[in-house]
Amino acid sequence: MATPQPDPSLSPLRTVAVVGLGTMGTGITEVLAKAGREVIGIDISEAQAAAAHAALEAATARAVVRGRLTEEERAGVLSRVRTGTDLSAAADADLVIEVVPESYDIKHQIFRELDGIVRPDTILATGTNALSVTRLAADSARPERVLGLHFFNPAPAMKLVEVVSSVLTAPSAVATVTDLAIELGKEPVAVGDRPGFVADGLLFGYLNQAAAMYEAKYASREDIDAAMRLGCGLPMGPLALLDLIGIDTARTVLDAMYAESRDRLHAPAPILKQLSEAGLNGRKSGRGFYSYEAPGSATVVRDAGTPLDGAALTPGRTVSSVGVAGSGTMASGIAEVFAKAGYEVVLAARSEEKAQAAKARIGKSLDRSVGKGRMTAEAAARTLDLITPAGSYDSFAQVDLAVEAVAEDLEVKRQLFQTLDKVCKPGAVLATTTSSLPVVACARATSRPQDVIGMHFFNPAPAMKLVEVVRTVLTAEDVHATVREVCARIRKHPVDCGDRAGFIVNALLFPYLNNAIKMVEEHYASLDDIDAAMKLGGGYPMGPFELLDVVGLDVSLAIEKVLHREFRDPGLAPAPLLEHLVAAGCLGRKTGRGFREYARR
Repeated sequence: MATPQPDPSLSPLRTVAVVGLGTMGTGITEVLAKAGREVIGIDISEAQAAAAHAALEAATARAVVRGRLTEEERAGVLSRVRTGTDLSAAADADLVIEVVPESYDIKHQIFRELDGIVRPDTILATGTNALSVTRLAADSARPERVLGLHFFNPAPAMKLVEVVSSVLTAPSAVATVTDLAIELGKEPVAVGDRPGFVADGLLFGYLNQAAAMYEAKYASREDIDAAMRLGCGLPMGPLALLDLIGIDTARTVLDAMYAESRDRLHAPAPILKQLSEAGLNGRKSGRGFYSYEAPGSATVVRDAGTPLDGAALTPGRTVSSVGVAGSGTMASGIAEVFAKAGYEVVLAARSEEKAQAAKARIGKSLDRSVGKGRMTAEAAARTLDLITPAGSYDSFAQVDLAVEAVAEDLEVKRQLFQTLDKVCKPGAVLATTTSSLPVVACARATSRPQDVIGMHFFNPAPAMKLVEVVRTVLTAEDVHATVREVCARIRKHPVDCGDRAGFIVNALLFPYLNNAIKMVEEHYASLDDIDAAMKLGGGYPMGPFELLDVVGLDVSLAIEKVLHREFRDPGLAPAPLLEHLVAAGCLGRKTGRGFREYARR
């Protein structure tokens, strides 16, 4: 089906010059031409200008094959684009968008030359995501006509466009460019001038922390990336994304962010400098955090850092029966996971009634799976029969693996581990599902700390594939091997990490959420704009405020406090707005009000 073409006569911006025909400039050219604009593509390199036109021909040919354009429409798109190397060709433009390298010197030079070429009413837009729009505008002869227009890569596919105004920008220019973005089929977000704007301002802090986590050898690159994809539903892991963006680009953005914020979270991790100065800038150079088949290739190849395939060097212990301690949603979900994999499960709670209620919850979950065709009624019945509810932890006497999923309270967990130490047989593996508390504190509550490990499942446990496997300095190698073998049997993806606050996922996720709250506190952007920016610009399944309200603001605050207490970084201090909302009892969806209000059920 052909894409309807907007009428360019609706906008005064009928002719647009794009200066810089790299990947982003070429993508923006395609977007504009498909929307009926006359496009003048300009690049200092004749070869690059020709390559951009060839890329446009190939992209529109694919669109015809997929039924998104007719041959006639394709011919129209191509006829509206002309490319060259002469900046004076921009004289006819109503709007000029520069997407040249992130350098003040280069951008200043282009803006000065454009001042002598374009009409007085022409709008000049910079595609920067790291440099000051105000500084660029101040150096122009027409600062009121200069703004930022930040597309996301790949421009034809990504819906978000950040429209960035400085204190010098005329509101009429902002309105005109915003209207154009809507006519292009994009979703514009209006933001002020600060490095990174909304999406990159939140994204690059998170990417930087992931790089620092890898540099500290806390977790492997594969485990960090898998944890964020499987634990948060992100389209790419942070280190793979840094390779895609370009490590030199990331370093430039972070340098600019740190220069303004002086926040240690924005100070580029030393490994970014080491890689970029060595020319290892990611996919475009063939090597960054990962190694690639060739420069520009997306195919990752084995290198010295790739984990070895095959069985663990240390054999694990035999596990045929599992005890799950707790009666809440997490405990019942974990019990369901083990039973579905064929394990005999003892589900123990503080009373027989609580245990029976948890088993009933599992029964309803299995019935929903049957209703959706995911399992047969017979399989559901067999699964439920494998679960034995119990009102005492004495029933764990013969289990091979005991998994606690009780309240996230260290004293409660310590007392439970003291009990497990007494009732469980010698050689049983004892696991905690804590998401933020020290695993070693649970281990030290027993006489067998070598048998204690963390197994952090994600909610809902039956659906989420990730398990963070958390070793303490006391955990035995065969206990670690046992848990990884069990994860394979229950069809979960294990990632290894050490015993420190937040493990992988929460240590990277919650500072990002906290920074989003700070943006609102500073009146930089609205809840809706920030959520839209991260969903449309970052591919996140939920915006940060949607996620905070789902997780619970009290839970989020508790995790933020644990991270701040562990790492002592001022940038990790919980945002005051989060503390105020929790104090007011506004905890998110579960109370009907958090950052947003919800209808009572």
